[in-house]
Amino acid sequence: QMIDAAPYPPMHESTPELARKAFRAMTVDVVSDESRVPVGSAEDVEVAGLAARLYRPEGSGPFPTLVYLHGGGFVIGDLDTHDQTCRSLCSGADVVVLAVDYRLAPEAPFPAAVDDALSAVTWAADHLDELGGTDVLAVGGDSAGGNLAAVTAQALRDRVSAQVLIYPTTHLVGDYPSRTDNAEGYFLDLATMLWFSSHYLGAADADELAALGITADDVRHSPLLGDLAGLAPAVVVTAEYDPLRDEGEAYADALAEAGVSVDRARYDGLVHGFIDMGLMSPAAADALADVVARTRTLLHTTVPH
Repeated sequence: QMIDAAPYPPMHESTPELARKAFRAMTVDVVSDESRVPVGSAEDVEVAGLAARLYRPEGSGPFPTLVYLHGGGFVIGDLDTHDQTCRSLCSGADVVVLAVDYRLAPEAPFPAAVDDALSAVTWAADHLDELGGTDVLAVGGDSAGGNLAAVTAQALRDRVSAQVLIYPTTHLVGDYPSRTDNAEGYFLDLATMLWFSSHYLGAADADELAALGITADDVRHSPLLGDLAGLAPAVVVTAEYDPLRDEGEAYADALAEAGVSVDRARYDGLVHGFIDMGLMSPAAADALADVVARTRTLLHTTVPH
């Protein structure tokens, strides 16, 4: 109802600029001083030439470090839209969170976001002493950010100790029943997914991608197709009414089959994006608390790479 009442067109009928404003209206504008999750500190910083925000929990630490990559289909989202999510993870999981403002498409199409994620995580790996202070470096993200986190965990497997993947897209040009079953009516719809892909990759199907010099099996956009052996242990989160549900669960399956420790959770009754819907949905608030608890367990028990 809130989306329907908003003065914005459907995202797939919008421009990137207008879609970004609409997303901020749904996220930033609904947070008040009273509802903002408290943390020890939050500071805007620059990391590898990118704008970033560093969140520290209360206490002196040392803490694990989590580099967080926001969702938004590689087109929308920023440090502010995911501020509450990062605060919740920082406070509830007792972890230093470094949120990264990677470049967005279509102004900076694939693989710009991947390059930025790799640069930021490499920087974090080199500066753990001044971040959390322990040797544990995790990568995490939701949706498109979950994709970037998974890609980064593969590319930097010798430096990443844990991964937190929240309803990630893992196979951009794949075909899964949940994309059809949940194509309309559950916040993220198939038309918007194709809109995101066309901006990020420049096309939405394999033949068009090939004409652009992008292969359909490039692990930098579809980490499900990568070499998963020896990767860091993972939390993988999905939602029942999400077009991305099946590929997220396929990634959890593939990780487990490759011998990677996986803590997986599907939240029934919830939609894509629930991690930031706690103010509107008690079930989403409960799910967020559970995700944070799973993240805390993973990051405080994992063995550093």
